[in-house]
Amino acid sequence: MSNHAAQSLVLDLGERRRLEYLKSNGKTPQKIALRAKLVLLASQGKANSAIAKTLGISRPTVLLWRKRFGLLGVPGIMKDAPRPGRKKALSPDKVKAVVEATLHSRPEGQTHWSVRSMAKAQGLSRMAVQRIWKLHQLQPHRVESFKLSNDKHFVAKLREVVGLYMNPPDKALVLCVDEKSQIQALDRTQPGLPMKKGRCGTMTHDYKRHGTTTLFAALNMLDGKVVGQCLPRHRSREFVRFLGTIDQSTPPELDLHLIVDNYCTHKSPLVKSWLKRHPRFHLHFIPTGSSWLNMVERWCRNITDKAIRRGVFTSVPALIKAIEEYLAAHNANPKIFAWAKDADTILAKVVKCKEALGTLDWAKFAQSVRRSLRGYLGCKVGSPRR
Repeated sequence: MSNHAAQSLVLDLGERRRLEYLKSNGKTPQKIALRAKLVLLASQGKANSAIAKTLGISRPTVLLWRKRFGLLGVPGIMKDAPRPGRKKALSPDKVKAVVEATLHSRPEGQTHWSVRSMAKAQGLSRMAVQRIWKLHQLQPHRVESFKLSNDKHFVAKLREVVGLYMNPPDKALVLCVDEKSQIQALDRTQPGLPMKKGRCGTMTHDYKRHGTTTLFAALNMLDGKVVGQCLPRHRSREFVRFLGTIDQSTPPELDLHLIVDNYCTHKSPLVKSWLKRHPRFHLHFIPTGSSWLNMVERWCRNITDKAIRRGVFTSVPALIKAIEEYLAAHNANPKIFAWAKDADTILAKVVKCKEALGTLDWAKFAQSVRRSLRGYLGCKVGSPRR
């Protein structure tokens, strides 16, 4: 190996100070500190082989970073040069073919593609298909459900209910009322194992039925408390009985505006007769197929998840006791469910959804909007623009 001295690198004062700082600073990455030492030694006229021996690296490495510093200065040793990397295995045409097949075709005899069926059809690996789907945000294995109301008076009912949420009347309470019917008292056929570190709790898939109950619930939109009552059946007489419970549980001087669904139990002659004798009760019906408008549905989901679904009940009284305990705990620390969207925002989303699905009868929907606005604003409204 030749030991003749290489031509010295010429450093100005700023470069030397910068290199000395990189060499001595404890936070400098080791590979950059090594390069700084290399350049400083080269600036002293040291031979390349001597620098390599001093720093414990190869002579080609010394030549590489001397050259990089000579071309770019200090920035040249701060990072590695970009590498070409592996060539893309998939052509744009192949990626397009996978996306088009995912969106516009189905495997024979099946409803949707899986990564393996698509990989077999396109002659790719399943990981390649998975990367393409992830890149284009495609999830053919998933489907989301929806429901658009066909109620002729959808707009009017929507404005009425949302108006109660966002601008409740004075000296009145707004209560969201619903029934959670046919709640089963399910007992497991075998005892499960408790949860422990590294293992979740277990529960048998089969069960024994011990009867059912119906939970009537009224969510107070003012403070989040719930008036609840378990009754054996779900008929008009049980609903009237629950209305009596609400009557006794609320201040008598306040009007009560009840938001309910369109179940026939709420519209029977028995209920209408009871309402005539109790004029402070006012029923407001949500549009058909719009259970999302009734805020008590959100509370019913909570009690299902937290007190019923994973419970073990050997009898109906045990089930009722669990429901009442959840009610008591909730009312001790109630959570207020606040409605945030106004009616116009909701209507705009409904129009957009119907247009996307191709189900929007514009003339009928516009007529419904105009009719509701006449009653809402008390004035004549012109035809909307398309």
